[in-house]
This record gives sequence, C-alpha cells and structure tokens, in this order.
Amino acid sequence: MINALLAVYRRELTSYFQTPLAYVFLAVYALCAPAFTFHVGRFFDTNRADLAPMFDWMPWLLVILMPALAMRSWAEERDRGTLEFLMALPIPLWASTFGKFLAAWSVAAAALILTWPLWIAVNYLGSPDNTAIATGYLGALFLAGGYLAVGQALSATTSNQVVAFVLGCGAAFLLTMAGLPLVLSGLGEGAPVWLTEFIAGLSALEHYNAFRYGVIGLPDLVYFIGLIAASLSCAGVLIAERRGGGR
Repeated sequence: MINALLAVYRRELTSYFQTPLAYVFLAVYALCAPAFTFHVGRFFDTNRADLAPMFDWMPWLLVILMPALAMRSWAEERDRGTLEFLMALPIPLWASTFGKFLAAWSVAAAALILTWPLWIAVNYLGSPDNTAIATGYLGALFLAGGYLAVGQALSATTSNQVVAFVLGCGAAFLLTMAGLPLVLSGLGEGAPVWLTEFIAGLSALEHYNAFRYGVIGLPDLVYFIGLIAASLSCAGVLIAERRGGGR
C-alpha cells in the first residue's frame, strides 16, 4: 500500500512540473509574498524586524493560490476521461486521494521555502523572534494543507477546473472569514452563545493565528488535521460514488 501511495505521489508531482502550472504557481508566490510583506504590509513603516506583515496577509494569499493548485486534482481526471483508468488500477482509493494531496502539499511547501530569504533578511536587519517565525511557517503549511484538501474535495464534484477553482476559493474564503468580528456581530446579539462559538471555532484564521504567535496548541493541530482528513474523506466518497461505490 505504501508503494501504491508513493506511485501516485510521484505521478502527481511529476505531472505538476510537466506543465507550466507548478512553475507559474511558484513564480507568482515568490513575487506576491515579498510584495505583500514590503509594500501592502508596509514592512519598513512598522520599524520592526519580523515577518508579521507577511503572516498577516498569508491567509488571503492562500485563499486564491491553494484552490488554483487543487483545482486540477480530480476535475482534470474527469475531464480527460482518465479517472476510470486510474480507478481500474490496483491502487486503494485512499492511496490515490492521499497521494494527490501530498503532491500538491509538496508544491505548496516549496513555495513557502522560497520565502526563506525574507527570514534571513529580517535576521540581518534585527533580532526577530525566530521561534514565532518558525511556528508561523508551520501554521502557514497547515493552513495551506487545509485549503488544498477542501479544494481537492470540491474538485471531485466537477469536471470543470474553473468551477473547481471558484468553489475552492469560496470555501477557503468562508473558512477564513468565519471567526472575524464582522461575521460574528452579523449574527446579532440574540444569537445563541453556542452558535457563535461554533462558527468561531470553524475559522481557520483563528487556529492559524495561534501558530503565528508562537503557540502550537493541541486544539489547533486537531483542527487542521481534522479538516484535512475530513476533506480527503469527502473526496474519496465522491470518487467512490463516481465509479459506482467500488474500491
């Protein structure tokens, strides 16, 4: 089974770099991250040597880029008619689902690695809290994984990559916005406390912020791992139904 997982992983990772997708994705990320850090985030105006401006804008960057990376995972298979061939191979469905996810997550991790010169730069300019920066990167990786998994589940619902991208962006945006005061206040003062707390607990932004501030909490780890596991399980169920409930 591990061999099957690795086979799917290699196939998917190779396919990303056989087309311009991965190169365009990495180039866009490598350009956008510094732009958001130094210009939009006004790095030099803060007069602090840290990566807080980058991590402030990271979720909104991932809301767009992760669905773009995830949209092809199953939609392309359905559009090209290769899904039936993939499902006919002696590969467990979980291996196909998880292998696709790991390949996309690896590309996302490579994009994050491209921003490491910024980490070196802030250490050159001052004495930042490197522990908080490290946990911020870990949080960004988990956030990217959550958005990727959700995007791949939605990709399994359609054969149109544009539709998959739009659905993925919408879902990631809702997960990001869920815990913001603007949304919670919109529920009204008469909303039950349990409902407000439940919606706030769905917010990926709240759990990501804990990592940003240097805290690796069990609830935050459980949230992201649960989001990834639930989304990939949904993708597996949708694909299993597509092929008639087989393996």
